[in-house]
Amino acid sequence: MSEASPQDRRTQRILHGSLPLEVLRFGAPLALGMGLQTTFNLVDAYIIARLPPDVSGPALGAIGICDQLAALGTIVSYGISVAAASLVSRAWGAGDASDARRIAWQSSLLVLGLGLVLALVGGLGARALLEGVIGVKGQVVERGADYLTVVMGGGVTMFLMLHCASLLRAVGSSKTPMALLVLGNVLNFLFAVLFVYGPGDAPGFLSWGPPLARALGIPRLELFGAGVATLLARAVILLPLLFFAAKRLGFLRVRPALSPDKPALVELLRLAWPSSAELVVRMCAMLLTHALVARAFTTATDQSATTALGIVFRFETMALFISIGWGSAVQTFVGQNLGAHAVRRAKHSGYWAALYNLVMMALLALAYVAFATPIVSFFDAAPQVLGIARSYLSWVAPSYVALGVGIVLGSVMQGAGAPQRALILDASVVVFVQVPASLLVLLSPAPQLTQVWLVVGLSYVALAVTLLASYKRGRFLRAALA
Repeated sequence: MSEASPQDRRTQRILHGSLPLEVLRFGAPLALGMGLQTTFNLVDAYIIARLPPDVSGPALGAIGICDQLAALGTIVSYGISVAAASLVSRAWGAGDASDARRIAWQSSLLVLGLGLVLALVGGLGARALLEGVIGVKGQVVERGADYLTVVMGGGVTMFLMLHCASLLRAVGSSKTPMALLVLGNVLNFLFAVLFVYGPGDAPGFLSWGPPLARALGIPRLELFGAGVATLLARAVILLPLLFFAAKRLGFLRVRPALSPDKPALVELLRLAWPSSAELVVRMCAMLLTHALVARAFTTATDQSATTALGIVFRFETMALFISIGWGSAVQTFVGQNLGAHAVRRAKHSGYWAALYNLVMMALLALAYVAFATPIVSFFDAAPQVLGIARSYLSWVAPSYVALGVGIVLGSVMQGAGAPQRALILDASVVVFVQVPASLLVLLSPAPQLTQVWLVVGLSYVALAVTLLASYKRGRFLRAALA
């Protein structure tokens, strides 16, 4: 049987293997791979933190906000990838490789088009987004505008990279994307040293960078250079990802219909917009916290709170992406098992993925709380920044367990073809819990940062309770059975 055949050994394991073992074996590499993806940003923050203090402080604040803004585009694109993976996995589980290829190609056209549109938005509106929407001030704006331009302008590389990884995952391949993400992080580190420091000063253990940058004619670009490095690293690993996705789906043997297929695009958009919107809601909740802190707890000369959030939100993004990794893995089980009419197995796979992610989030939260001081100091050891960051992690990190459960169960609903339900539940928590509570803090006579942290933690718990209650009822499966 050929490698591209829907009934190969990997598909058989997903449909008939020991469910706890197969979910763990398939999901762990994806979760780790998604966690590694966030280290693109952690590497940038680490290297930026080694610049002179008058540069590194504002730059760290800027990079935290800019990466969240850029992530909105990535999340919209990822919604298309989630929808495509759901449809591809069902077709693959039902034995229809031709339909899987058709969906994969049409979804790739959508992702490419979105990347070009958002490149224009980032190129023209970076400063307006930072000043007008988020409300950041001073040097954070000055240093962040150029960085945001390059990361949004080149975001299409990230979109296509995650899309190819999603397509590979949908047909049962999870290890190849993880290996390439590891390689991408190594390249990102090397490129960042060259483009951030250029031929200028660098920390002692990175002293190999300036001579090489000088020989290659690379200037010192500081924060902007971090964006350039990330863009180049993603572009390099995108090429092999494209090849492996094409090979696994059979595109190397069968040429697809190149023209857009309107019915297929409409179906993809119908499933994609709620998936994208749900993740946008989740990221907007983080931006809401950033905006609240920036407006109530910073000044033009003191952005310590913004800098601290820029650091801890990188850790939180890792928790979010690991959860998305488990959610992506279980979508493959849900899609392929629903395609094979194994509804009970599809639902139970969600419980196992949520359990594994719960354990991983508990360990991650424990590490964040226990080692908050050395972890944060690794990026910025300023006492005020360190104090704010430690406070946030001690209050919020334990609630990552709840956040992870909510993300995974919502992903199962998406994979079952009920993304609207997941969107409504997630948005309801933000609109009816987090936003009103945040406004109460902002309008209180003497707002405290710990009050903001409490709001964030409670909203994560509310998300888990809401999603779990809906999941247990199982009504979302009606979309799959219709």
